Amino acid sequence: MCKTLNISRASYYKWLNRKIPAKELEDMEIAEKIKEYHERYAGILGYRRMTIFLNRREGTDYRPKRIRRIMGILGIHSSIRRVRKCCTVSNKKDPKADNLLKRNFEASAPNEKWTTDVTEFKIPGESSKLYLSAFMDLYDRSVVTWAVSEHNDNLLVFDTFRQAVAANPDAHPLFHSDRGFQYTSPKFRNILSEQAMTQSMSRVACCIDNGPQEAFWGIIKTEMPKLFEYYDRASLIEAIDKYINFYNNERYQERFDSKTPMEVRTEALQADAPKLYPIPINRRIQNYKQHLAELNASKDPTGSIPIGQALL
Repeated sequence: MCKTLNISRASYYKWLNRKIPAKELEDMEIAEKIKEYHERYAGILGYRRMTIFLNRREGTDYRPKRIRRIMGILGIHSSIRRVRKCCTVSNKKDPKADNLLKRNFEASAPNEKWTTDVTEFKIPGESSKLYLSAFMDLYDRSVVTWAVSEHNDNLLVFDTFRQAVAANPDAHPLFHSDRGFQYTSPKFRNILSEQAMTQSMSRVACCIDNGPQEAFWGIIKTEMPKLFEYYDRASLIEAIDKYINFYNNERYQERFDSKTPMEVRTEALQADAPKLYPIPINRRIQNYKQHLAELNASKDPTGSIPIGQALL
């Protein structure tokens, strides 16, 4: 072996009989914990969230770079979500609301801004699908409420809305969604008005306008199959319920000082002045806002945009 590796036998025996440094011993212990958490959570933890879980559960204070280095040595990494394309189609007959949210995904308190959408799951062993409707609070990114149905219709969204209002009767948030037929229906717009909620809608083919909600769909569809087994309609509904409970109460988030969404929500509802959690700088959103500012600045007094700018 020494000949093949081109090292002296003396060097090998010196290394073999050396006293292992304390830091290396600690790294070995960390590696065992990483393998344990990687297996327990079915590989959904990247190095950032792995650091949070270790520090919260083990009472440690490891740095992300150290965990990333050890995970790299072990060949452990998280699952990567598949990028999905937007499929919104413009319907000129439906009434629309302006994009009042304007990708400002920060909120200063709970129930200030809600987002919603509907996604689908294939039922194992069947050709039919199950549809999930969920409302998310942008302050703490918690799932306020959710509902499932075999049909993607108005009743699914209305049922979700009734649950949300029942759980938060004094909430009057800015309500943001895409331009799905459920949200443009006169009846839904009326119930929003009755609850004193202001409606906001994404622009056509701009999924990033509802970025946090779309991100949640990517998270649940990546992590849920790894954490919970489901093989029919009933077990799929149970898995959705278990995952949303895990997401709200056990899934620590770095942005929230390694707290869960419900921990952040509970603290804010009990505080006179809720703590602010700024979103890390996103260059794509910054470029979008800068582009809007440039377009507004380039408009002439008639409100038109020069052809050259419009093509950009």
